Order: sequence, then structure tokens, then C-alpha cells
Amino acid sequence: MSGPAVNLVLRSTRVVTPEGTRPATVAVAGGTIEAVLPYDTEVPAGARLADLGDDVLLPGLVDTHVHVNDPGRTEWEGFWTATRAAAAGGITTLLDMPLNSLPPTTTVEHLRIKQQVAAPKAHVDTGFWGGAIPSNVKDLRPLYEAGVFGFKCFLSPSGVEEFPELDQEQLARSMAEIAGFGGLLIVHAEDPHHLADAPQRSGPAYADFLASRPRDAENTAIEGLIAHAKRLNARVHVLHLSSSDALPLIAAAKREGVRVTVESCPHFLTLTAEEVPDGATEFKCCPPIREAANQDALWAGLADGTIDCIVSDHSPCTTDLKTPDFASAWGGISSLQLGLPAIWTEARRRGHSLDDVARWMSAAPAELAGLSRKGAIEAGRDADFAVLAPEATFTVDPAELFHRNQVTAYAGKTLHGVVRSSWLRGVRIAADGELTEPTGRLLERDH
Repeated sequence: MSGPAVNLVLRSTRVVTPEGTRPATVAVAGGTIEAVLPYDTEVPAGARLADLGDDVLLPGLVDTHVHVNDPGRTEWEGFWTATRAAAAGGITTLLDMPLNSLPPTTTVEHLRIKQQVAAPKAHVDTGFWGGAIPSNVKDLRPLYEAGVFGFKCFLSPSGVEEFPELDQEQLARSMAEIAGFGGLLIVHAEDPHHLADAPQRSGPAYADFLASRPRDAENTAIEGLIAHAKRLNARVHVLHLSSSDALPLIAAAKREGVRVTVESCPHFLTLTAEEVPDGATEFKCCPPIREAANQDALWAGLADGTIDCIVSDHSPCTTDLKTPDFASAWGGISSLQLGLPAIWTEARRRGHSLDDVARWMSAAPAELAGLSRKGAIEAGRDADFAVLAPEATFTVDPAELFHRNQVTAYAGKTLHGVVRSSWLRGVRIAADGELTEPTGRLLERDH
């Protein structure tokens, strides 16, 4: 290793690279990974050495599904609190969803408002999805040219009136427009007719809530989405897959060359319907946490590549909105800071490696969004890292979480994997729960 440009060297007996985990020395110059070298490579004069011992050096996680709710519902969350939680959890890049903020990201003007709010508060690199709603087809191309990473839509009511869902005709129109300029449509896929036909009962019983969001609603919506994508040769992405019944449909579409990708979330992969106490609406989300057998099938879908990536769908709210009534409580799981240990705890139990976790939670989301400088420890990428003690355990205390409202479905759980530090472009931004001042950049899609 030579060259005065190298100003930082990270060394670990376990560095997770695209070629596998190995002892290595990672040389950083100007915020970029210069080289991944043998473990015992000499440190150049003037470079700082961070010797991580046996802690694992992972690529910084990329979370492409975060509801920051800022501006407009900042009492629910905000860029300052959300990005601090992300940094503490090993996430170095996040993409903000276009709804639950006021205004939603459905025009260029609204995007600029959100960027102005985010810029001074971002502890991690932050980008933005645009929204596709019935009234804004004309705004989609300008939003894309302004740098959004793609467009989110709902096929059933979103829960907020300022972000209405698309019917099938509107979906086809928006999808055709987005396909016309090579964009990506990401879809909350639950069919409104199946939801309307399902039994609706208020009260604290989780079984009643689960019955109100049947798997058929997801399966039917995904089947229709695939048909549109095939006809229009469009790129589509299925958000927060919960129903394992849809996996054969998705696998078949991929084999046929349909340009469809799929994500799932820590709560679907680590929590089960059987363990949700009545009235415990911190577990409520849409689509819902389903049964253990369904979860096993989701893990099989991850293992065989049908599911591409794991992202948080962090969707927080104020504590008062989590009433004990599953019908009226706000639906959303707060997990931004806990996704890595939650997934690692379950992955290790099921025989998966940290190489798998890095692929699902860093490389694949980066690829989905076209973030070519993120997602891997290799030369030419941003020097974004998460340092993990994978054998260490901790018990989740909501009071120690950085997101604004300390409500989480993981309270009291003992998890494997303590995030020791996070690094953004070669600068340590979080260490043992202490955070620096914000240095995150606002990202735009690679043109």
C-alpha cells in the first residue's frame, strides 16, 4: 500500500466483501475506498489506523424504505431523529418515502421543500422517492429529472388523505409514463376489493386484525402488477412483502424476464402473529405480521433469491396513536435502529451468514436504487461502514432508541449483534451510542 492520498486504514479479521468475509485492511482516501488489501499490509505514513480486532466490518446498510414524516408530521419523526437512529443502527444511506410528510413528495416544489428541511439535519446520506397519485402524472417526469429515485404508489387507501391510491386504470397510466423515461415504480400492493370484502372488527384481538388484511389482497394485487409490468415492459418493485403465497407468482415472473423486484422487512422475518398480545398495536402494520409458517416461506424466498432485499419500512407515529384497538390504531413498525441485529439474530439461527445479511440489507437495496457508490466494501465505493460485534447480545430498551417516539415491537427482546460504530465516507459518525454532528449529504439519482 502506498500513496499519500490514503488517510485512513480500517483493519479487521472479518471484513465482509463481495467475494466473502476475510481478514483484510481497507484503505480509504478522500472518503472513498482506495483498496481492500491483505490483513498484514503496512499502514502508510500519515494514515490513521482503526484496528477493529475481531469485530466485523460490514458495508454501511442502505435502507430504501423509511417514513421520515418531515415536514408536517415532525411530532411523528423527523430528519434529525430518524437519521440519528439510522446511524446508530449501522445504516449510512436511507431513502425517504413520499408520504406522511406535509406536503407529500408529489411535485418538484414539494421535493425542494423536503430537501431544504433535510439538508441541515441529515446524519446519514439521504435520498427521496417521489409519489404517484391520481392527479400528478404530469409531474412524474419533472420529479425524475429533479433527482427522485423512483415513484411510490398505493393500490389501496394509504391512511392519509393527501396521498390517494391508484385504481387499475390510473396505475397503468402512471406505470406507462414512468416506463417511458426508464423509471422505477414501487408499489404498496394490497387489493382494495379483497380488503373491503374481509371481516372488519374493532377491538384488541390481533386475530381479528389479521383476518381484515388477508393474503389474497396481496396476492391479487401482485398478480395484477406483474401483468401490467409485463405488458408495458416496466420496472416495478413490490414493497414490504408479507404474504408468502405470492412467492411462486413472483418467481415465475422473474423467470419470464418481467422486471420485478421484491423487498421484505425485519418485522415479517423476525416476528410472528402467534406472539402478538391482544391490544399490542406496536405490532400493527399493513400488510400485517403473519404466522410462523408464512415466515419460514419468506426466508426460503430470501434464500433462493425470489425476495431481493430487506428494508425497514420504518413508519413511526406518536405514542397516543397506538391505541389498544387494532382497527383504529396507526399502522406502522418502528425499527430503523434495530433492523440489523433483528435480522442477524434470526439469520444466524437459520444458518445464514453476515455475507447474506450484507447482500440483503446493503448491496441489493443500493442496486435497486441505482446507488453505484454504495452497498459494498470494494475499491471505488464510498467508505461507508458498519462495525458489528455479532456474538454480543443486548436487550431492547425503547428509552435508548434515537427515533422520536420510543414505541417498538422489539421492546424487551434480546438480540445478537451490537453495532459498535458507523462510518460515512471515511468519517466515524456513531460510536457506542454517541453521535457526531450531521454530515450526511442529500442524494439524487445517478443520471
